[in-house]
Parts: sequence; structure tokens; C-alpha cells
Amino acid sequence: MTSKEMAALLMGVMIIVATCNVGIAEGFATASSSSVSAMYVLGDSTVDCGDNTLFYPLLRHNLSLLPCNGSDTTLLPHLFAKKLGLPYASPFYSQNGSIQGFLSGVNFGAAEATIMSPSSPNHQSLNQQLRQAFDTLQLLQLQLGKENAYHFIQSSLFYLSFGKDDYIDLFLQNSSSIYLKRNGSKFAHILVGQMMNAIRNLYNAGAKKIVCVGVLPLGCTPRASWEMYNSSTGDDRRGCVDDINRHVLEFNTMLEQDIVQFNVELPDAHIVFCDVYRAIMEFIINPYVYGFEDVRSACCGLGRYGGMNGCISVDMACPQPSAHVWWDLYNPTPAVNSLLADSAWNGQPWPIDHIITTHPRIRIHMHLENQKGVADRLAAACLPKSLFSH
Repeated sequence: MTSKEMAALLMGVMIIVATCNVGIAEGFATASSSSVSAMYVLGDSTVDCGDNTLFYPLLRHNLSLLPCNGSDTTLLPHLFAKKLGLPYASPFYSQNGSIQGFLSGVNFGAAEATIMSPSSPNHQSLNQQLRQAFDTLQLLQLQLGKENAYHFIQSSLFYLSFGKDDYIDLFLQNSSSIYLKRNGSKFAHILVGQMMNAIRNLYNAGAKKIVCVGVLPLGCTPRASWEMYNSSTGDDRRGCVDDINRHVLEFNTMLEQDIVQFNVELPDAHIVFCDVYRAIMEFIINPYVYGFEDVRSACCGLGRYGGMNGCISVDMACPQPSAHVWWDLYNPTPAVNSLLADSAWNGQPWPIDHIITTHPRIRIHMHLENQKGVADRLAAACLPKSLFSH
């Protein structure tokens, strides 16, 4: 292969990786311009590794499970904050009540949080996190004054990532909700309706810049593979459970369509849907292109595929996490999150030298003639860049 062909191939790879075809850097401006005042995060274990619970500081040393590689700094919202030049949004329950803490951004997210009412009082729901967020916004109004607070909120970024644990409860926790399993469309409508209510309420409170993240392909997670191995559930050639992925994809599609319509109805609303499902499926379909060797097994877990129990100790983790797509039962590795954050930030192909120095493990196993077909699978993953040109 000539150097010219190699350069073209590398460029095509980075087009494929772009999950949020937004260009976060363009959408919310570059870090140096500081157009984003702060980041406020709501979500589940995709945004919190277990730090944000009322008694967590007292119990932490007694907890054994290590989700998210044990560090919030490997998760997407924190990677975005770094690129925006913002401080990490600190957990809500770590706040000491100072206005400066709230001005620096807050993470209201909690591991295992759900859109629906939680099955355990220890887990937070979307509505509980919204109440905490609205209390924080009211505090900002009291401290800054109504007009200053409005401009601050309007220029802040609100990041929402929910739905994963709702589908885990439904399909992967021995749920008895047979009716919902047989009526996946109704379940998706309920979840999407709740998410859109949350977006509308945040918009009415002054939030104009919102990133809403879809649910990843849960049917391809180590837990789903383990469940499938121990049952008669069918899978596809990649080892993914089609039934689970079909329901997740239905939720993502509904949510994206409603967000598109919301932006049309309210031109000053700049809401981006990020489709991590399609991006991670691209990693699973073409793993060697992105430096992955294992798309089915958890880096840290027990049982077949590491899907029976979660990560009990970091000492049991695999020696090379970056070769895996999955860290534990349901969560991707930091390597996956890094690729997702970089592609969403740029929203366009990177310079070749940047690709090589930043991701030296990327391997080339694709033919040039296959590039367009693969890229087309992700072409509609996110909303257009024009939403963030204002």
C-alpha cells in the first residue's frame, strides 16, 4: 500500500469514529474561548462510578465492586470537561454548600440510576436528580441575581445519560416484567417521554445547550453473553443478543427523533443526541481497525466472558484493558470512552500525525473500497454542527 493510500485509509477511519457529528469543539466553542460556563451532569453509571451517594465517603473502603475502571475521570462527561477547559463536575453529595462549588459544575449522576422509579431506595431516579439540579439553579439565582444566573445557565452545558439501567433491570436482572418485554415499544415510549419532559423542564429553566447520550448496545455486553450462554437466547454472529439490542435501538431512535423535532420547534434550543450505540457497534464489527482484540469478554469480571459477577478487585483485571471493548458487566473500557470523546469533540477527521501519535494501537485491516459503506452506518449518528454555530 502506498503512503497516499495509507493516509486516505487513516482519514476514512476517523470519519467512521465520529459518533456525535457535531464537533463539540465547534458546537460549544473551544476551551480557550470559555463560552461554556460550567457543566452539569445527570445520569447513571455512564457518568458516575459510585461516588455520588449520601454515605459513600463512609462506606467506600468497604465496597468491593469497581465499575468504570474505578475512576470517574475515564467517563465521557469528564473527558468532555477536560477538552472544554472546565473543572470536573464534582459529585452533588460532596458539595459543601459554597456558591463557588456550584459555579464549577455539579455531577448529579449516580450509579444504577434509572429513568423509571428505582427498584431500590439506594438508587436515584431521573426525577430525583432533576430536583437536585433545579434546587441548584435556584441557588444560583439567589446568589447571582436573576439576570446573571440566567446568562450563566444559558451558557452552561447540561449532559444527560440515562436508560442503560432501565434496560438492564428489564432484561438482565431476572426481571419479571414479561408484559414490558413483550411490549418494548410501549416501554420505550414511556422512557422517551420521561426524557423529553426532563429536557423541556431544563430548557424552561434556562438550559439551552444539552447533550443527550443514547444507550449503548447492551445485547453485546459480557453480562448479556453470559446470560445467553446459560439460556436458549439467540444471538447473532458477533455474540450479541438481538432481542435486547433491538429494544435499545428502538429507544435510541425514538429519543433522537423527538430531539430533532424539539430543535425544530425551538430554534434557540441546541440539543445534541449522541449515538454511542452505533459507534460501539462499529468497534465490535471492525475491532482491529481501532486496536481492540476482545469484543465480548470483560477485562475485569468473573465467570464466562467475565459476565457472571462484576469487578471485585482491580488486581483481577486483565493486563491490557485497552485491548478490550468492555471493562466489566456493562461498561466500556477507558480506551472506548477516549475514542468516543475524541471523535465527538472533533466531529471531523483528525490530522494524520495526530492519529498516529494519539492512538498508536490503531491497526489497518480495512480495504479502501469498504470505507464508504462502513462510514455510512454512522452518518446519521448525531445532529448537524449548525446547531452549535450560535
